[in-house]
Amino acid sequence: MTKTFTYDDVVRYLYAETTENENDLIVEALALDDDLMSFYIDSLEIQNQMNRIVRTPSDTAVSEVIRYSQQFSLKRPATLSF
Repeated sequence: MTKTFTYDDVVRYLYAETTENENDLIVEALALDDDLMSFYIDSLEIQNQMNRIVRTPSDTAVSEVIRYSQQFSLKRPATLSF
């Protein structure tokens, strides 16, 4: 019986969420199915692009966080005794 793999299976493979047995079967399916291989290659490129994204807060956001935090005391809260 031949297993049909979906795009979801390819994404699982891409993120190493498949078993070794599934890996072997998916690699075989990729070699035999041009559409599945195209999806894999496109997904791999998207994954690489997403891994390069660096998010940094704006100077305004950092200033707001600092301003907000300055309204609190630097003292530690009193220790609760029982």
